Amino acid sequence: MRNLSDQEIIDSVRKGNDSDYSIIINRYKNKAFSMLKRMLKNEFDAEEILQDCFLKAYNSLINFKGEAKFSTWFYRIVYNSALTKLSSQKRKIESEMSSVEEHFDLQSEHNADDFEKKDIQEFIQDIIKKLPERHSAIITMFYLNEMSIEEISDVMGISISNVKVMLHRSRNTLRDLFLKSKLSEEFI
Repeated sequence: MRNLSDQEIIDSVRKGNDSDYSIIINRYKNKAFSMLKRMLKNEFDAEEILQDCFLKAYNSLINFKGEAKFSTWFYRIVYNSALTKLSSQKRKIESEMSSVEEHFDLQSEHNADDFEKKDIQEFIQDIIKKLPERHSAIITMFYLNEMSIEEISDVMGISISNVKVMLHRSRNTLRDLFLKSKLSEEFI
């Protein structure tokens, strides 16, 4: 069986083959869940929002015009849903952070002994979790989901230059966290 394109699957679903939507779900569930988990920092909320996103996308397939790739359109739903959830959480807590430094603790909770217990990937995921939601999302989309700057711009609804600025700031923040983790000497 040949690998169907997203558009072929969508056309099939539109024709009444609802079960074909499971192919779309299987294709995007892992990357979308990863992005949500990093943004929301809560696995349960990420699962709940992901289900809602697939339902929203399914119910809106009639409106999908194919002007952008399906993945870009779907990740925009995921991203906006995560922002909505975060916004509602922040209203409940009623606490706003005014700067990146206030948003997370730059002090190290890792040392060389901890590094021996964790592999590099876990360490990097721990560092990414400390980023603010938008920074975490952009790092996830660019590096882990391998989305282009243009696709990220479409998903986040911001200009390409703003994506580049956010990506630059996110990298700098990651670097700072990495250096403050006192593990940088392990990699040098």
